[in-house]
Amino acid sequence: MSKVVHEFTATVPRWQPYVTPVEIDKATPEQLEAMQVTPSNKKISAYVLTLAHDPESLKVRSPLFNAIMYGKGGLSSAERELGAVAASIVNACVYCAAVHASRFNQLTKRPEVMETIFAAGTQAELEEQHQAIFDFAVKLSQSPPAAGPAELSALREVGLSEVEILDLILSASIFGWANRLMHTLGEPVAD
Repeated sequence: MSKVVHEFTATVPRWQPYVTPVEIDKATPEQLEAMQVTPSNKKISAYVLTLAHDPESLKVRSPLFNAIMYGKGGLSSAERELGAVAASIVNACVYCAAVHASRFNQLTKRPEVMETIFAAGTQAELEEQHQAIFDFAVKLSQSPPAAGPAELSALREVGLSEVEILDLILSASIFGWANRLMHTLGEPVAD
């Protein structure tokens, strides 16, 4: 029996869609083409198979997601993951927070950062650079106008360039969208 996961953790739960995902062997040519550009080199997830019901949107979504989260240059991959976690905390998306906390931990080998965030939520106290990134992504996710000049100055003070700031804006913003979509289409469960 499965139970819905409500607590933040870096242990990735299974995401269970409310609608039946597309079955690969029954997919249309358009659906198969849209699924060719998946966010990672792993198997096609239940989430992507669910999004494949709208192949036109999926065909645009995956390259955009890949460019934002896996693009070369700019903000480090770990800091993009931190922005995604901050947005997911604000939006209470347990699944996305787990996926991106786990990825942050893999990249940095510093699980204590995510443990601190999960224990204190948006009030987490982190080292200076992580704090500036986390606070900016939290404020942007709570209300975009709240991420104003003071928050931008804090990012610049810890050494982020304009390109890195743009990457942070994009990583937090795409999760504003992705978190809401995941909530609408399914839920995180532990088996």
